[in-house]
Amino acid sequence: MTGEMCAVRRAVTDAFWGMCAADSLSMPVHWFYDVDDIQREFRGWIREFRAPRDKHPSSIMSLSNTAGSGRSSSGSRRPDVVGRLILQDKLELWRRGDNTHYHQGLCAGDNTLNVLCSLRVALCLASGGFSDLSSPGARAAVLSDYVSFLTTEGSHRDSYAESFHRDFFCCWQDERPTEPQQLLEFAERRSVRALREARPDAQLDAIGCLPMILPFILLAAHAPLEQAVQGAVEMVKLTHPHPRVPLWVSLYGGALHRVLGGASVRGEAERALKSLKVWDACRGFSSKAARFPAGSDQRLRVHQSAVNQLGLACYTKGALSSLFYLALEFHDDAAAGILTNTNCGGENCNRGAALGALLGAGGAFGGGGVPEEWREELRDARETIPLILKNIK
Repeated sequence: MTGEMCAVRRAVTDAFWGMCAADSLSMPVHWFYDVDDIQREFRGWIREFRAPRDKHPSSIMSLSNTAGSGRSSSGSRRPDVVGRLILQDKLELWRRGDNTHYHQGLCAGDNTLNVLCSLRVALCLASGGFSDLSSPGARAAVLSDYVSFLTTEGSHRDSYAESFHRDFFCCWQDERPTEPQQLLEFAERRSVRALREARPDAQLDAIGCLPMILPFILLAAHAPLEQAVQGAVEMVKLTHPHPRVPLWVSLYGGALHRVLGGASVRGEAERALKSLKVWDACRGFSSKAARFPAGSDQRLRVHQSAVNQLGLACYTKGALSSLFYLALEFHDDAAAGILTNTNCGGENCNRGAALGALLGAGGAFGGGGVPEEWREELRDARETIPLILKNIK
């Protein structure tokens, strides 16, 4: 293996660790929209892996649609998918109506369902012997593993599945295909129908689109950029069939692929922020943050304000703006960037997973990567990442 190949492999490895670390650190404060709630619930900012509390200060889990995408299923003629097809033993948690935490059942160092799915995608692709990850066969294998994983009782400990999972299985339940080719054909038909809708489901234009496509970029690090991004785009059309999502995946996937090849995180963040038309706003926040010492509460408050204004929620354009702003600010310090993302609250898990992958990949070339002590505490990642790497040529 040449020196260049070794460097890319390190970047891919550290991207996986960064993804898992950022998701797990954010998990106990996922969807905390008032950052002061983080300090109240955990007696300070998050600095280490923590388990979630039983209660969540702003949970709306009980309002979520257990039969499909979005909010309440009251009046729906469709049967529940939560508790019946997926999250087989978790329906009671969704119906309590008492600020139940979204991730009950997880422990410190665990990953949320979306990142567990990402790890499964990576293992499926790495062990599948695919010469081209943009091929239909790769997507078919991933879908088959995905359906098996989510419909198998006890396959994971998380208690929440976001809208794209629920919508997928709401559609899947009528035919219930399980064979790879049948699943691919079903998902393609669903995607075509959804993309033709006059009013697309806004819940699918969400930053949660990124974790499951990350392996299509990471494991295609040696492939041409266009091929790697195409694989990710074709996959996301099947999980998040919304007309804007391929644009966001292309933007992020291109940046990540270039960083895996040695491009600077800072340069890629600037390019993306200009494309998102928030560069001037981010420069203002950067200048303000620079007035305060690194690591200070004052600087953190500036970053929290930036994320709050750029995009705190799940909707992809705003979340990507916040992600690339944090990448710009912490291009040479993955650990600090990951912790800052956590303590900015909001949709910090999915935003964090994508940010952690980007910063982890960059850190492999310039130092400031994912701390070794974090890797020791990531339970799901410790089990799966070595298996993924063992299958990478």
